[in-house]
Amino acid sequence: MTAISTPLGQHANRESISPDHNPLGLSGIEFIEYATAKPQALGQVLEMMGFRPVARHRSREVLLYRQGDMNVIINAHASGLPHALNPTDKPVIAALGLRVRDAAKAYHRALELGAWGVPTHVEVMELNIPAIHGVGSSRIYFVDRVRDFSIYDVDFVPIPSVDAHPSALAGFHFFGLVQYIGNDRMLDWMEFYQELLGFEALASTEHFGILPKGRIMKSPCNTFFLQLIEPEPGVLALEEDERFQRIGLGCEDVQAATALLAKRGVEFVSLQADQQGGEGASGRQDAGALTRTWLSGVSFELVSTAKRGQA
Repeated sequence: MTAISTPLGQHANRESISPDHNPLGLSGIEFIEYATAKPQALGQVLEMMGFRPVARHRSREVLLYRQGDMNVIINAHASGLPHALNPTDKPVIAALGLRVRDAAKAYHRALELGAWGVPTHVEVMELNIPAIHGVGSSRIYFVDRVRDFSIYDVDFVPIPSVDAHPSALAGFHFFGLVQYIGNDRMLDWMEFYQELLGFEALASTEHFGILPKGRIMKSPCNTFFLQLIEPEPGVLALEEDERFQRIGLGCEDVQAATALLAKRGVEFVSLQADQQGGEGASGRQDAGALTRTWLSGVSFELVSTAKRGQA
């Protein structure tokens, strides 16, 4: 096996088991961050999906969008830090913020387990949010949510006359993220999430939504999932192509949600039978839906939670 650019490398013991099933005290997704040089265009897409701009960063070109319990950040600020993911015209998912009991402890525990820390540059009136390297050039942040204030109270200024807590359309909540991985790297990435963050790999036959591909990883807090997808047979994917691909939104009634979003201008992809392992779209239409792709890289997947609840 060749060496990989994940913190655990090639020599970690795949059979090691942490005595604590939730070693970092994860309790859900705090935010998902996009980097883009076209924040207004991406903002229009988010608003079609039900998100609303609620706050601006104090010192950077960064906007906070929200609906229900979900926070999405649009970052158009060019960073001078080495290896930072700077905005381009094509929006990319640049960061995943995870809620934890204690951010400092979670960060140091992740480093002890083999994670690579990310150097931060904190301006005046900003919080120092610890982070480790994720897929590609992305970052995984650890965010305290047990204090009397949040990161948004410190780093962001509310937009006047805007509801800071808009309701979620169709009961949407973060279901998880889809991650594209390189050829023959499934075991490496499963190891990464199992060892560092305490994720559990579901059976290879267990899938959600309308795209039953790859492997599903369940968070130790049972609140969200990661879907790891390898390239199609015969397609060569370089390590640099690995990335978070799209956000999954959970809802109880997919058909009602798609009808609601369609009225807001959202278009959905019609999947053919050969894309779903022989099962036609009509057989899985209640399980989920996939939006069209905007801005050459932004799409959302709806996933039904009707039969199993919110994870």
